Amino acid sequence: MAEIISMPKLGFDMAEGTLVRWVKKEGDKVEKGELLAEIETDKATVEVESQYSGVVLKHLVAEGTSVPVSQPIAAVGEAGETVDVTAIGSAPAEETPAPEPGTPATEPAAAAPAPAQIAAAAPAPETPADSNGQLPGGVRASPLARRIAEERGVNLQAVRGSGPQGRIIKRDVEGAQPGAGGLPALQFTQLGPAPADKRIPLSRLRSAIGRRMVQSRQQVPHFYVTHEYDMGPIMEARAQANRALEGSGEKLSVNDFIVKAAALALRQFPNLNAKLDDDAVVQFGQVNIGVAVAVENGLLVIVCRDADRKPLRQISQEVREMAARVRSGKVSPEDIEGSTFSLSNLGMFDVYDFTAIINPPEAAILALGSAQEQAVVKNGQITVGWRMRATISVDHRVSDGAEAAQYMQALATYIENPVALLL
Repeated sequence: MAEIISMPKLGFDMAEGTLVRWVKKEGDKVEKGELLAEIETDKATVEVESQYSGVVLKHLVAEGTSVPVSQPIAAVGEAGETVDVTAIGSAPAEETPAPEPGTPATEPAAAAPAPAQIAAAAPAPETPADSNGQLPGGVRASPLARRIAEERGVNLQAVRGSGPQGRIIKRDVEGAQPGAGGLPALQFTQLGPAPADKRIPLSRLRSAIGRRMVQSRQQVPHFYVTHEYDMGPIMEARAQANRALEGSGEKLSVNDFIVKAAALALRQFPNLNAKLDDDAVVQFGQVNIGVAVAVENGLLVIVCRDADRKPLRQISQEVREMAARVRSGKVSPEDIEGSTFSLSNLGMFDVYDFTAIINPPEAAILALGSAQEQAVVKNGQITVGWRMRATISVDHRVSDGAEAAQYMQALATYIENPVALLL
């Protein structure tokens, strides 16, 4: 008997998803655990595995269709087996071109978007698209366009994008010649009239971020505490560690040290590693640090689980690998769900300090500025030292200023004595 595969619930707040691409065609063999399709949610494009082994008998929805959670999307069974579409309660998929990921798909009139819980923080990440804060490859392109370009050997630098804000989408890559390279010669012209205003629809991710941040600002009473840290010890420890790791392909970032330090300090202040649940505060047993990562048209928060119990090298590797998956559009729910405390870092942009919006249901978020060399006074003498400002945003229903200030002091014991992060 044919087995029915339904639209999975990828996150506790997911109401629907868009079936972007069928990885397995009708008639293809599929094993349990093999990739079956790509699903786009409010957060990212996620690869979905088959729950059964057999032959793909029928696609019950077309590519590009928005499907509510738990609605049938495919039937898997034995070769030659027939599928009663009427009994399943789903109309067969029509062969229609798939819209580009990021382009609004046609949705049933009765389907209304449900509020989406998205892991989002302040408008900048510690881990940008690359070390210079640029987009992957220096171009704006959808995950599907990048995949097709890689398969066909197309140089995205030479492709003109026809999507929003010049984004390269599927049809742009399909029309390009393999191996195409070289940008067109720059031509100077007389300035004409300024272009007309553009109205660009919000992406699903941007819309979800907006809903979540408005909710946080309106419903969570924020307060802020700022502390300045001596970053000299961490800068020296990082330099020594990276010299020792030279040739291994590994490299520790300042953010890796801060993730570990923030997690260890939370052990002393579990009230900040918590959430408000009606008339009670739930203190989480795990310390799962969320790190904001820039993606096209928004940002996501990747989650380093049990950061207080992992060595720096493991934290560094996990964060780097999850950030790469986020940027390529191949995340899993585990990568972006379950943070208990978040970090947002604008250090790579020479930002002195800033405040971040709390990511519900968490009780706090830490905003990190740049580590900068500046004049400091030591023992009555002016000298040069490394300093960094950090500001914690806290839910006043859960904690108060004194506790937040004490947490920032505890954080200093780890940042300014980084040997404690190695014990």
